[in-house]
Amino acid sequence: MRSRRLLLLILLPCAAPASADDYTAMLQYLTHSSLDGNALAGAHGAIAVNLAAGDANLQTNLGAIAVGDRAVAIVLPAQQIDRLTATHPGAMSARIAGNALNGARGIVSINQVSGIANRQVNAVTMQLSQQGIHEEAADDWFAASFANTDASRARPAGASSREPRSATVSSSALRGLEGVVQINQVAGMGNLTSNQMVLNVETPPH
Repeated sequence: MRSRRLLLLILLPCAAPASADDYTAMLQYLTHSSLDGNALAGAHGAIAVNLAAGDANLQTNLGAIAVGDRAVAIVLPAQQIDRLTATHPGAMSARIAGNALNGARGIVSINQVSGIANRQVNAVTMQLSQQGIHEEAADDWFAASFANTDASRARPAGASSREPRSATVSSSALRGLEGVVQINQVAGMGNLTSNQMVLNVETPPH
């Protein structure tokens, strides 16, 4: 008795071959930074966020609070980028969306970047003195902190301004946020962004 074999042939639909443009997009260097969902919603206190996508990005959050008879609070950030060899991205985007930071309260410092060789700083100083403030930071202290940077070296060779880029904050984010709010949001290359707040309060002696 001869055995019989049944050959079952299944044909599955095949996707159309990707075009050359699709392959080019797949191979591109893309940077995307996102603060989304319910991130930090309802948070209280000192809130510091550094979020980066890319290469050679420098970020910092600084804060100093001094309370006393002769209180002094000073922060002096310094940043420098040298010998940059990073490849510039084909697309860059930074976004704050969803319910991020909804209902948060306090000192909120956010540095968010997508790209290459960007420098960001947040700075907060508070001085509460009972006998007069005998020393204060000069108005140009912040500008001086960048004296050693060279913007021309912070841009990749061959970089152009044609790459798609976007920096967005959704209307649903940051709702009900209260306090000191500092946001540096960048999509690009070789940018310098900063926030600073200096608060001096002299209280009468007891």
